[in-house]
Amino acid sequence: MRASTIMRWVTGLGEAFLAIPFLGGLYILGSGYSLLGVMFLLHAITLILAVRDFSAKSGSIVGLVTSAIAWIPFLGWFMHAVSAVLLIFQAITSRPKSNY
Repeated sequence: MRASTIMRWVTGLGEAFLAIPFLGGLYILGSGYSLLGVMFLLHAITLILAVRDFSAKSGSIVGLVTSAIAWIPFLGWFMHAVSAVLLIFQAITSRPKSNY
């Protein structure tokens, strides 16, 4: 399995957790919004790995945008849900690493 696929699973599941109504918001508020910075860094790492692997980049880009605007109530929840679905879909449909 490619490193970019593993990171898509990690960031996709993280976004799915943050998309849980109220619970995700409470967790973000409880961290003093620093969790959004952590997610931004994870999405940036995933994007770099996707570029290296010549694989889909849109999930990571949407994740970066989500991390930047997720402090806005309701819009943040919606963007976390969209990012989670997109990243998990890309992780499921990614092709295995080539042997040559």
